[in-house]
Amino acid sequence: MTSKQSIEYQKVMTEIVHVNLPGPDEPNPGMTGGELLHGFLAELYRAPSDEMRAYVMGLCNKWNVRYREVGAYVPPTR
Repeated sequence: MTSKQSIEYQKVMTEIVHVNLPGPDEPNPGMTGGELLHGFLAELYRAPSDEMRAYVMGLCNKWNVRYREVGAYVPPTR
């Protein structure tokens, strides 16, 4: 007779997406899709209410997205 463990788990490797803060404050002509997305995600992080911030952070946990402060935003040179 084989006894089963009470807790079984499988280690799964996942990717984590880091959103560097701050991001662009406003969309500008000529921005790439990645730059627009960066600004959009950075603005979600600055949500005006605690309830909205909690919702955004819940989504981040679900999708393995993490915000990190890295200094002043410097737009890429073209």
